[in-house]
Amino acid sequence: MFVVTIGREYGSGGRFIARKLAETLNVPFYDNELLAKASQESGISPTVFQNYDEKKEGFFSGIIPNGLGFDLSLGQRVFLAQFETIRKLAQSQSCVIVGRCADYVLREYPNAVHIFITASQEDCITRAIKYYDIPASKAKDVVIKMNKNRASYYNFYSDKKWGRADSYDLCINSSVGIDESVEIIKQYVEKKLQLKL
Repeated sequence: MFVVTIGREYGSGGRFIARKLAETLNVPFYDNELLAKASQESGISPTVFQNYDEKKEGFFSGIIPNGLGFDLSLGQRVFLAQFETIRKLAQSQSCVIVGRCADYVLREYPNAVHIFITASQEDCITRAIKYYDIPASKAKDVVIKMNKNRASYYNFYSDKKWGRADSYDLCINSSVGIDESVEIIKQYVEKKLQLKL
């Protein structure tokens, strides 16, 4: 079994690449599906997972004294539920997982490959307009804000830095093309894990 985790800049096409990679490798794909699974296993509402999805919460935000210590905030409980779901998935099946600090969660898992997808700002803006219906006048600001949010979330919940090459096995610029990126990642996974996929 193996797991490929995909971190990605907003508008880089990382989600498209991850889905296509999963199809190419014939393994399950988890993005929003991960939220649904974590919700089901934890008993926390799916709406709560959506509200806290890849968003940083201050460490003491919402922590409630319980007489013996402190209860975790809702955001922290959501993160830990996702954490546990990612670990269970890695122990039960091969798959591709997008975001949610999955590379950090599986940092000691021997059969995991951690990828980060970037792209030129121009390509990210173009994709944000085309696929996410962001108005052209706001697209650059949205791309910058989303990347700040993702970096803040990742840096808060892990001891690594979002987007830095030394946090991943492979960083790739998707401006080479979606299909080309999928093929490069597939070849890398085969080489690193010594598999023929």
